[in-house]
Amino acid sequence: MKVTYKAAAKINLMLDILTRLDNGYHSLFMIMQSVGLYDTVSVETACGADITLTCSDNRLPCDSSNIAYKAALAFFDATGAENCGIKIDIDKKIPFAAGMAGGSADGAAVISALDEIFDTKLTLREKCAIGLKVGADVPFCLTGGTCLAQNVGDVLSPLPDLADCYIVLAKPERGVSTKEAFAAFDKNDRIRHLDTCGMLYAASQGDFNGICKRAKNVFEQLIEVPERVPIKATMNRYSAVTACMSGSGPTVYGIFDDESKAIACSQSLSEIVKEVFVTKPVRLGVEKV
Repeated sequence: MKVTYKAAAKINLMLDILTRLDNGYHSLFMIMQSVGLYDTVSVETACGADITLTCSDNRLPCDSSNIAYKAALAFFDATGAENCGIKIDIDKKIPFAAGMAGGSADGAAVISALDEIFDTKLTLREKCAIGLKVGADVPFCLTGGTCLAQNVGDVLSPLPDLADCYIVLAKPERGVSTKEAFAAFDKNDRIRHLDTCGMLYAASQGDFNGICKRAKNVFEQLIEVPERVPIKATMNRYSAVTACMSGSGPTVYGIFDDESKAIACSQSLSEIVKEVFVTKPVRLGVEKV
């Protein structure tokens, strides 16, 4: 049996770090949004008891360090389903080390696919519990849409859908280590925290302009991405409603209310960075093909 799922990238409409927890992790406040840039993940049964993984991008590891592989192991461990051999193939379109949860999206797709193949009838809550074991963003990638994510990303509260708009994604070549980004926060005692209450109210009311006005990322105070300034300047020149970095970076997104301006901006940005995409908000994190 073979099933295929689309796995959506995400952006952070807001990301603030509230504190470091006793266990070494961090308490977060994030407004997350799924966007229509997808990896395609196919999972099929095979002979033997192995998990094999292939990927269209040979820069990514295809061993047990890959989140998709870890997600398969976590699924079998949690459900007790017998692994008689699984093949996973990822057609990679979401840039990696980009702050867009590409690896977590793949893990979410694997859990969804295995739930279907083995007919385990997991609830969303159960899938998210499995996903959290392999990545903090996996529960959101399973849930999708527009959500408030709290704690380490595992406490999710659905919000009204983001208004119809166009989102330009610009990914600089340099990757950013999430671990190093959080370490930089721990060393900095002058962080300017964000208007989380104002953002949550705007998001809960579906206030598009209020959301865009408050879209910020605390990591922009901590992570230096040389291309960020010209990327934002270009987005502003083409009348972006807002421009902000996603996750721990380095991807910068711009939100536009006009498609022609978004396309013109993307064309101009292609002179600054190699990877540029024009997309829209979507309501699902994973979707069967």
